Amino acid sequence: MATTSQTSIDLRSEGPHNGSFKLIIAGRLDSTTTGNIWSRATAAVKKAKAATVEVDASGIDYCDGAGIALFVQLRRLQSNAGGSLQITGLRPEFAELLDGSEPESLGETPAENTASTRLAEEIGEASVDVWRDIQILVSFVGELSVGLLYAAIHPRSVRWRDALRVAEAAGVNALPIVALVSFLMGLIMAFQAAIPLRQFGAELFIANLIGLSMLRELGPLMTAIILAGRSGSAFAAELGTMKVREEIDALRTMGLDPVRFLIVTRVVAAVCMTPLLTIFADLVGLMGGSVVMLSLGFPLVTFFHQVQYAVSYGSLVGGLVKAFVFGILVAGIGCLRGLQTKTGATAVGESTTSAVVSGIILIAITDGIFSVVYYYLGV
Repeated sequence: MATTSQTSIDLRSEGPHNGSFKLIIAGRLDSTTTGNIWSRATAAVKKAKAATVEVDASGIDYCDGAGIALFVQLRRLQSNAGGSLQITGLRPEFAELLDGSEPESLGETPAENTASTRLAEEIGEASVDVWRDIQILVSFVGELSVGLLYAAIHPRSVRWRDALRVAEAAGVNALPIVALVSFLMGLIMAFQAAIPLRQFGAELFIANLIGLSMLRELGPLMTAIILAGRSGSAFAAELGTMKVREEIDALRTMGLDPVRFLIVTRVVAAVCMTPLLTIFADLVGLMGGSVVMLSLGFPLVTFFHQVQYAVSYGSLVGGLVKAFVFGILVAGIGCLRGLQTKTGATAVGESTTSAVVSGIILIAITDGIFSVVYYYLGV
C-alpha cells in the first residue's frame, strides 16, 4: 500500500489483487488540491493495468469541477485500457455533477468534427444563409412598410417624443463627426486634384470637382456610412438588449406590435435627419475645398461662382434622394439585426457588428444602382 499526503487531500492505493485495484481519496478535492494528486492517480491506474478499478470517495468532504474532471479522466483511462472503473461512497450532490459529465469531454475532438468541410458544402451553406436572410429582409420590409403607412394615416399613433429623442441622438449629436469627415474629404480631394490639374493650368476646375463630388456622391455616401457605424449600431444594440431581456416578447404579450412601437419611430427619425445631415455635409465639404482654393490664390467669390456654374439643382436633388433611401436602409437594417439578436453573452455585439456590415454593404449596392439609373436618365 502506497500513501501520498498533501495539506488537505489524501491519496492511497491498494493492490492490485486478483485483477482488482483500489484508490482511496479523502479530504477536500478542489481546484487547489486536485493538481497535487492528478498525475499520481492517473499514473497509478495506468501502472496497475487492472481489469477493475474501484475509487473509494467516501472520505471526500468537498468536490468541485476539478475533482469531477479527475474522476472523468480516470474513467476514460480505464475504459481505453479495456477495464471498468467504479466510484463508491461519493456524496449525492457530487455524484450528480459526475453523472452530467461525459468522458469524451476531456478526450480529443472526434475526427468528423475536426475534418474540414468540403468547399461545395460551405458554398451551399452560405447560399442557404443568404437566401434565408433575403427572405427575412423582404418580410421585414413588408412589415415596416405597413407600419409606416399606418403611421402616415394615423399620425397620433406615432410616439413623437421618442422620435424626437432618436432624431437628436442620431442627427444633432452626429453633427461634429459629419462636419469633421466632410471638411477633410473636401480638403483632401482639392489638394489631390490640384496636382494633376496644375499641369494643364486648370486649378480653377477644382471647384467643379468638389461641388459635383460632394453634392452628388460623397455627401450622401459619407453621411450614410457614418450613420451606419454610429446610429445603425446603436439601434441594433438597443433592440438587441431589449430582445435579450425579453422586453420585446413582453410587448407582444401585451398586444403591442414591436415594429410600430419601436422601429417606426427610429426609421422616421433617421429618414428626416439623413437629408439634413447630407446638406450640412455638402456645405462643410465645399468649405474644405474653398480653403484649398484660397491657398492657391483664388478669391472666394471665384470659387463660389465656379461652383454655382458647375452644380445644378438636379445634382443637389439627386444627392438628397440618395440620402433619403440611405436613411431608410441604415435605420431598417439596424433595427432588423436588433430583432434578430440571439441569446448569450456575445449576442448583442454580434448583432451590432452585423448591423454595421450589412448597412455598409446595402449602402454600396444601392449607391451603385443609383449611379446606373442616373447615368441612363442623364441626371
